[in-house]
Amino acid sequence: MCKKGYWMAMIDVRDPDLYKQYIEANAAAFAKYGAKFPVRAGRYDNPEGPTGNRHVLVEFESYDKAIECYHSPEYQHASKFRLAASTGHFVIVEGA
Repeated sequence: MCKKGYWMAMIDVRDPDLYKQYIEANAAAFAKYGAKFPVRAGRYDNPEGPTGNRHVLVEFESYDKAIECYHSPEYQHASKFRLAASTGHFVIVEGA
């Protein structure tokens, strides 16, 4: 059985309107690679310092699918909006 793959992101959105374009554009990649969202911009508390104003955990059936999604043409198109609208920390990890 494969271990799941995850995208973890702590983002500081500077341009909400442009970031909305990212959300609209990333839907194609996430549908194609079967992404699920255990966490997507809900309430948060950052007791140890700033972590951004948007927090996301995206789940994929495997680490390889998570990597494939990131490098897909669909996501690379969408990521241009995210990078222009925000800064933050983003990592792709294999689950336990």
